[in-house]
Amino acid sequence: MDREQEQMQFLGFFGIFKESFKIIISWRKIFSQITITLILPLTFVFLGHLEISNLLFRGIKHTEYEKDVTRRGTKKYTNLSDTLSSEWNTFFLFKVGYFTIFLILSLLSTAAIVYTIASVYTGRELTFKRVMSVVPKVWKRLIVTFLCMFTAFFIYISLTLLVMAMFEFLVPYPFGTIFAIITFIIFVMGFVYMTVIWQLASVVSVLESSYGFKAMTKSMDLIKGNRAVSISISLILNVPFILVQVLFESMVVHGSSIEAWRRVGFGVLCSLLLLISFLYGLVIQTMIYLVCKSYHHENIDKGDLSNHLGSYLGEYKPLSGDVQLEQYHV
Repeated sequence: MDREQEQMQFLGFFGIFKESFKIIISWRKIFSQITITLILPLTFVFLGHLEISNLLFRGIKHTEYEKDVTRRGTKKYTNLSDTLSSEWNTFFLFKVGYFTIFLILSLLSTAAIVYTIASVYTGRELTFKRVMSVVPKVWKRLIVTFLCMFTAFFIYISLTLLVMAMFEFLVPYPFGTIFAIITFIIFVMGFVYMTVIWQLASVVSVLESSYGFKAMTKSMDLIKGNRAVSISISLILNVPFILVQVLFESMVVHGSSIEAWRRVGFGVLCSLLLLISFLYGLVIQTMIYLVCKSYHHENIDKGDLSNHLGSYLGEYKPLSGDVQLEQYHV
């Protein structure tokens, strides 16, 4: 990296995007290898699940229609009921399998990108083989952090639904509906904030000794003073995912009336856009961590961080504390 850590705090919204782009270009070989190995399968899994989900759901809707126009008590009705139950089970198992594979690939990609950028920052020897040997070990810490965040999201969503239901059914109309809408707006804002916390906690889990709930607490402290920039970037990065999903579903999944070569072209275009979005998003995620550390004047000692990264390979003993030194003042 061209910038010293104390200068990172001055990177604003556009500066983070620019610095992320520069590091990808400077180390394009290693990022290309990571992209082909981990992020490309992640892209295919995401887009492929949209197509398969549509086929499965279309079959379910057809069976439901056949069941609705069939007289109850007949053998055909019983067979259709069994078929419908089997199709729903298949759909559910497919979704579980998809989310499991997507989660694994996402965490592996996160581990690879964060470790790579940290190695660049510390000047460690960096090879694709070394990165891939570290990824499975880092992934274990990331899965613990994910499970903790999943628990937090589950509690948050459950409480929000409970409050909205209370407003809707216990408070007279239209005040109940108004309060429910306000609660939903607050929920969306909180959900976005928690998403940013999760992303930053993932980086903390790789680069520091903290993971799980401790990483979540650490990320909440780090994001103070940079909430607006972090949340804005998170929202901007979600735009390509939404656009790609809409484009892929309209032109590929539901584009049976479109010529085959155009559907293939749109499929390739969506794959490239999603590929770039995944890679760029993970790099920016790590850059935000460095900016937040610099903003709070928490100096990351390159030697200690290098030792911490080496501990994943068994080169050094794991650090007992965080990899940063005490705060410095400018």
